Amino acid sequence: MKLTASTQWIRSSSVRCALVALLAGSLLVGCATSPSGGVSVVDRNNRDRVTSGHYTVQRGDTLWSIAFRFGWDWRDLARVNNIRPPHVIYPGQTIRFSGQAPRAVATRPVTAPPASAPSTPPIVTNPVPTPPPLTRPTVAAPKPAAPNTPIKPVTRSASGWAWPAGGTVIGRFSSNGSLNKGIDIAGELGQPVLAASDGAVVYAGSGLRGYGELVIIKHSDTYVSAYGHNRRLLVQEGQQVKAGQTIAEMGSTGTDRVKLHFEIRRQGKPVDPMQYLPKR
Repeated sequence: MKLTASTQWIRSSSVRCALVALLAGSLLVGCATSPSGGVSVVDRNNRDRVTSGHYTVQRGDTLWSIAFRFGWDWRDLARVNNIRPPHVIYPGQTIRFSGQAPRAVATRPVTAPPASAPSTPPIVTNPVPTPPPLTRPTVAAPKPAAPNTPIKPVTRSASGWAWPAGGTVIGRFSSNGSLNKGIDIAGELGQPVLAASDGAVVYAGSGLRGYGELVIIKHSDTYVSAYGHNRRLLVQEGQQVKAGQTIAEMGSTGTDRVKLHFEIRRQGKPVDPMQYLPKR
C-alpha cells in the first residue's frame, strides 16, 4: 500500500515521540537511583512495626534506639525478648521481632571418666607456705560528670511540650508512609537545640541511618522524642534533662542542609508533633 506524505509524517512523529518518552523515562530512573545524581538517600524509619526476623545488637545500640528504629514500643520489645530492668543489652545479642521468646538449647552434662587407681603409693611431703603476692588495690575510674548545659525558659503546651528550636517549619509530619515521621525546623549552624519536655537521655549517637547525630529522650513509659541532624551533642546517655535545656547544636549531619528533625513517638508510633507543641 502506498503511504501518502501526511501519513509518513504522522508515523515518523509517533516514532519520535516514543523515543523521547523512552529516553525521558530512562533519565528519570537514573535520577532516582544514581548516588551521583544529587539525590540524597534517607532511610528515616520508613516502615511500620517489624514483626518478623531478628536484629543483632551492635556496639553503641540501646534498647530504646533499636525500638525506635524498628517501630516498637520499648516495653513491648523488652517483654518479647525477656529483657528485664535495667534493660541492659550487649553487642552480639539477638533481638527478635516475632513475638516469641528465645528457646533455651538443651545440653547434655559432661561427665568425667573415672579415675584409675595409682600404681604406686603417693609421696607425702609437707607443703611449704608461700607468701601472698603483693597486689595494689584496684581503683575504679571516675565516671565523667554529666555536662551542665543552660536551661532556657520556654512556653509549654497544655500537654507539657515546648518547641525544641526556633525557626521556620520546612517539613511537615506525614502518616501515609512517607519518609518524614516528624517535622523539620530550619535554623543556623550551631543554634541551640532544646529538650521539648523533661526526661532522661536514652540514646546519644549517630548509629541510626538518616538521622545524623541523634538524641532520643524518654519522657515516660509512653512518650519519647528524637532530635536529629545535630552538629554536636551536649548530653550523654542516662542524663536527666529539663524542658528548655540545651541538648545539642543544630547542624546538617545526615542531610543536605542545616535543620533540626524532631519527632514525638507514642508507644513507639510516630505522631504529629504539631498536635503537641504550643501554638506560635
